[in-house]
Amino acid sequence: MRQARALPLSRRGLLAAGGAVGLGALVTACGDNGGSGSGGDDGGSWSFTDDRKTKISLDSRPQHIVAYIGAAAALYDFGIDKQITGVFGPTTLKNGKPDVQAGDFPVGQATSLGNTWGQFNVEKYASLNPDLLITNMYDPGALFYVPDDSKKKILQLAPSAAITTGRISMLEPIKRYAALAEALGADLKAKKVTDAKARFEKAAETLRKTVKSHKIKVMACSASADLFYVSNPKISADLIYFSELGVDFVVPEKTDKGGYFESLSWENADKYDADVLFLDNRTATLQPSALTAKPTWSKLAAVKAGQITPWSSEPRFSYAGAAPLVESLTKAIQDAKKVG
Repeated sequence: MRQARALPLSRRGLLAAGGAVGLGALVTACGDNGGSGSGGDDGGSWSFTDDRKTKISLDSRPQHIVAYIGAAAALYDFGIDKQITGVFGPTTLKNGKPDVQAGDFPVGQATSLGNTWGQFNVEKYASLNPDLLITNMYDPGALFYVPDDSKKKILQLAPSAAITTGRISMLEPIKRYAALAEALGADLKAKKVTDAKARFEKAAETLRKTVKSHKIKVMACSASADLFYVSNPKISADLIYFSELGVDFVVPEKTDKGGYFESLSWENADKYDADVLFLDNRTATLQPSALTAKPTWSKLAAVKAGQITPWSSEPRFSYAGAAPLVESLTKAIQDAKKVG
């Protein structure tokens, strides 16, 4: 949802929903090699149990994977590359450059089935001969960016794996994507992966220490032409994790249906005080330069102080994807002063 167009900022718009699905499902193995959940390259069978508690069983390790772009980016960070032959979701910008949701994934090597919400070319999907479809799951049983009107046809073409990415701490989907990547053949002991994990853990510890000495109130928020959204830090996976590290977030008093955020008219955008605005930075949301005409925006103490920091409200669930987000928030808190 990073396309620059007027989209209603519902749960999909703000990326604040979640699915309280148990994450106890384990990678299981069968076939000849019996170890990491993959039959390996020797032709052995392959299985994986996803976060719907659905066991996917195949004759061999998937070689033609189609994934939501955020899932593809996370898997790529863990070492899965050429197996991902198709992607869907916000992959490229209008100028052809990779969308931020693509992370480091080489978007040119995979076929795009649709770049915006509701787009999913079923015929093109079928032509890829998919072995497995992978996506996030913010609502229980809801496959993110898989359109409801074509979901039945899509799911008939290949098994699907869903990883829960809402209402749980960000660490959990990171671990689950690591497990899935390992099952698909990734080496989690590769230097690229271990370095990223070390950076993430260091960043987390720095944030934990920072918030103890910097008593700063942060408001996670998103802006549209008509409404200002204050996100609930008890729903989004990244905000839950940051809260666990000690970040002091504004908690909206009266959330919309689902509890993900409180939508405020611009006349009431100053309802809550905050020292730092953690502002949704996706393309379809309004950024500070587009908000100067909003009188209430300009009056916010954090705006006056220039204490606005980008919020990647749909994080990439890998250590490589999450580490810079932790570091960015830490710096914003370190540099901020009390104004709210």
